[in-house]
Amino acid sequence: GLIKAMAAAAEERGHPGEYAVTNTRSSMDPFLTFSTERDLREKVWRTYYSRGDNGDEHDNNAVVTEILELRNERVHLLGYDNYAQWRLENRMAKTPERAMELLEAVWPAALARVKEEVADMQAIADEEGAGITIEPWDYRFYAEKVRKARYDLDSDEVKQYLQLAKLREAMFMVAGEIFNFEFTPVPDGKVPVFHPDVKVWEVTDKDSGKHIGLWYLDPYARTGKRSGAWATTYRSYENFDGEQTVLASNNSNFIKGEPGKPVLVSWDDAETFFHEFGHALHYLSMQVVYPTLTGGVRDYTEFQSQLLERWLLTDRVIDNYLVHYETGEPIPDELVAKIKKASTFNQGFATTEYLASALMDMIYHTMDPTGLDPDAFEKAQLERLDMPDEIVMRHRTPQFGHIFSGEGYSAGYYGYMWADVLTSDAAEAFAEAPDGFYDHELARKLVDHLFAAGNSVDPAEAYREFRGRDARIEALMRDRGFPVTGVN
Repeated sequence: GLIKAMAAAAEERGHPGEYAVTNTRSSMDPFLTFSTERDLREKVWRTYYSRGDNGDEHDNNAVVTEILELRNERVHLLGYDNYAQWRLENRMAKTPERAMELLEAVWPAALARVKEEVADMQAIADEEGAGITIEPWDYRFYAEKVRKARYDLDSDEVKQYLQLAKLREAMFMVAGEIFNFEFTPVPDGKVPVFHPDVKVWEVTDKDSGKHIGLWYLDPYARTGKRSGAWATTYRSYENFDGEQTVLASNNSNFIKGEPGKPVLVSWDDAETFFHEFGHALHYLSMQVVYPTLTGGVRDYTEFQSQLLERWLLTDRVIDNYLVHYETGEPIPDELVAKIKKASTFNQGFATTEYLASALMDMIYHTMDPTGLDPDAFEKAQLERLDMPDEIVMRHRTPQFGHIFSGEGYSAGYYGYMWADVLTSDAAEAFAEAPDGFYDHELARKLVDHLFAAGNSVDPAEAYREFRGRDARIEALMRDRGFPVTGVN
């Protein structure tokens, strides 16, 4: 796959018979993971992480300073101390201080884990007689060797138990148990669709039979279709001027199987399928008067969908739906154990590269940026934070499109971790409930307070209604395999 893609990339650029590593994450990442040519890994790494930072006409440092200065000027006119204070006023975190508190609470544990990961990688390099010290362009390569040695998950073996149709049935079962929804297929041709691949289900209340909405599934890749997976609504719920029911849609890019053969998917794709269905369930369960209240705040909107992923690993789903496509046997316990164990692999790297970007985002938007030199400032701040030499920010300042190409994530990149804390804490509530993840009393609270309310209730207050307290960080630390001592 990777070699073919590199050959195709070279041919597209007029170099047939050669190979090209494009300067994108999707090309860089696998190359740094699998290439045995250390000098080329270094070249690819340096090229990727110096984007917009080469002192040429494409250098973004001056633009970054200008953006930060203008943002700062604007919020001062509005009476705020800094941009982040203005940005977070209507978010769940409320203040930059609370967002920073979370990031700084996880940071030391992530750094400690990086030290362990680097030691494991260095041991393998020494054992192989590589004669090197681990550098940033070695991290992914040697991490893959550690992964193979410790958690060798055969993704093809896992796929045999992940049939797309069965996963859809599992999602419907979860929706029935937790949301009291029933999904009934709508016959082809009864509802207009934009492509023959799109199938439609009517969603009703299991008890009353009340019509809630329609759910559209567009599962397969085709030419001209946007890549990835996403959820959307063609119509959202409101009852401001008569009740308006929901038209929700899930879209994926699975490759169609041979006629009569089931479509088998990877574990990551199965998680994504559940995740996007979580968004659809959020749309379908919404009970708000005004159309403007169907949205959500940036540090909260991914929480509901992330939480739904947790049902994929519940016994009821594993035993009844994760079954071998030929024999019908449930996925073996030892394979499930491997999947769970592998989920904490390389969390030092993943958490540290993310946190470095999230911390810098918040620092940039709480300081006075007048006359800032972003390059020098980034370097000084990362030194102050004890950033490991072997890792770089996930998004270095001159390339940080999330926060500089628009305002969607400016002073908001912390939101991913904020949602992770809520997800882990809420999942632990289910794990501790009398009937676990299928506890009907807790499910009712979840739907009423965290799904149906939309943006009509302050998310922090809604979460307290569900959990009886604010979310705590300990569950996230446990999920990532970090020690929880000294965390509050």
